Amino acid sequence: MRLLNNAKNLRSSQTEAEQRLWYHLRAHRFMDLKFKRQKPMGSYIVDFVCVEHRLIIELDGGQHADDVTYDQHRDAWLRGQGYTVLRFWNNDVMQQLDGVLEQIRLTLSPTPLPQVGEGSNSESLPSPASGRGAGGEGKIK
Repeated sequence: MRLLNNAKNLRSSQTEAEQRLWYHLRAHRFMDLKFKRQKPMGSYIVDFVCVEHRLIIELDGGQHADDVTYDQHRDAWLRGQGYTVLRFWNNDVMQQLDGVLEQIRLTLSPTPLPQVGEGSNSESLPSPASGRGAGGEGKIK
């Protein structure tokens, strides 16, 4: 019960950086995904979570420089539950929000690897041995 009360208190007293990021994540605004904020998970409270994609986003202020060991144990436990954990500094959210959102987007939409047999047509590529390519001759010096 105490953890739930702490989460509720954290939701009502967000930092400016948390408010700013939450504006973009809430109500399916970001990639039409559902995010929750200040969500209890095990014995921890995470800043933001997208359960569907098993992604946790943590925002760190200056106090986290002192809590590195705690954060490492916490992140290891969350990863052990199958979550990816992204951490951003508050000042990055405040000064480089587009970059933070892009990093989240890239994490949620990894570039797929080409299937076997797919890829570019090798006939159009220059031959490494001769320097020859489609449409012309080349020389290696």
